[in-house]
Amino acid sequence: MAAPAVTLLAPVALAVALDLAVSEPPRRVHPVALFGTLVGRFDREWARPRLVGVAVAVVLPLAAAAVCTGIVWVAAAHGLRVGGVPVVAVAAAAGVCFSVASLRMLLDVTGKVVAETEANPDAARQSVRALVGRDPANLSPAALRSAAVESAAENLADGFVAPLVWFVAGATATVGGSAATAETALVAGVAAAAWVKAVNTLDSMLGYRSKPVGWASARLDDAAMFLPARVAACCLAVAARSPGSLRRARSLAREPASPNSGWPMATAATALGVRLEKPGAYVLDGGPEPPSAAAARDAVRLVGVAGGVAVAAAGAWLLALAGVVAWS
Repeated sequence: MAAPAVTLLAPVALAVALDLAVSEPPRRVHPVALFGTLVGRFDREWARPRLVGVAVAVVLPLAAAAVCTGIVWVAAAHGLRVGGVPVVAVAAAAGVCFSVASLRMLLDVTGKVVAETEANPDAARQSVRALVGRDPANLSPAALRSAAVESAAENLADGFVAPLVWFVAGATATVGGSAATAETALVAGVAAAAWVKAVNTLDSMLGYRSKPVGWASARLDDAAMFLPARVAACCLAVAARSPGSLRRARSLAREPASPNSGWPMATAATALGVRLEKPGAYVLDGGPEPPSAAAARDAVRLVGVAGGVAVAAAGAWLLALAGVVAWS
């Protein structure tokens, strides 16, 4: 069982370690940034925008998944093995996972915004642009903290939990077949993680009402994020040691227009006992007041611990999966 366990667990562990150590690859070589450059070419007016949008939503994520899958598959087929572990394939898979799952930068930027709301609100209004799309020009320090906490909770699901969930789902989908091996599970997990990151990137760039070409991408993202958003909410509740916060968040989660983003945001609001509000869009009454600086700092810690809960849960599942592979 040792080789299958290392094959499936090591890429996730290495990716998390890299994220904690260096945060993000340099932007000029960041695969997601390069993919975003490609997506940008479709961000324009089209004679038949929805038809183009459907093609973009189908083809580009599959292409991203195919490239990542090919790299790991070739490494698994021809790379060095040590004790039955495809070392080069594991390293390649770790590189993909590191590129598509990010938590440290989210925590760093959120923490920076929270600190600046006390010392320099004007600087906070500039910094928060990295987290939210709303106009921060007239936001009070409390409203800036609310925006930062909302984004941290939502991006925990989008940017970290979703690639983990889809990696696990992809790996799991291969088990039970006649050709099931740890290598096939690894390749499938990488493909699924890369695919969902591409889908989410499309949505973040094109999925606005003002961009008809992004309609299909937005709908696909709604479907792809259904489970990760709810898993992220569960991780937040576990991290807060407050199972009741998830129950209280259930009705609040319907307030945002998105079918998914309300779940982690509402769970964070109820766990912290604060009110999170996007003016003119929604109010998440987890408490009577918007987050104070102390509560917002607690939110940053909560999101970080929730990320750890997600990693632990994924690791436990992959360990069990490795056992199934070893005995099949």
